[in-house]
Amino acid sequence: MSTLVNVDGLIAAQREFAAARHWQPFHTPRNLMLALTGEVGELAEIFQWKTDAEAANLAANPAEYTHLQEELADVLMYLVRLADVTGVDLNAAVADKLQKNARKYPADGSRALG
Repeated sequence: MSTLVNVDGLIAAQREFAAARHWQPFHTPRNLMLALTGEVGELAEIFQWKTDAEAANLAANPAEYTHLQEELADVLMYLVRLADVTGVDLNAAVADKLQKNARKYPADGSRALG
């Protein structure tokens, strides 16, 4: 299977960013998980009081769309940093999980929700 995701460049950039600021002592798994949780909360706030139609149309509002992009980036960066600090190879983990999901949820057995 080809590489589905490659976070190696982001890992290197985050290591350099943290090292330049001497943040490594604070980047413990616990602290990173808590920061990730906070960022997921900020992402959730964007959608909290919107209808499905409003949520699907965020790109129509440039300020909201920029906010969405920023929060998604924050979530991804904390997730990748947490994986790096805990030694999880996200590239391999994603490929493995997609294979497991394909076996667990075969396409021939799927049906529309609703």
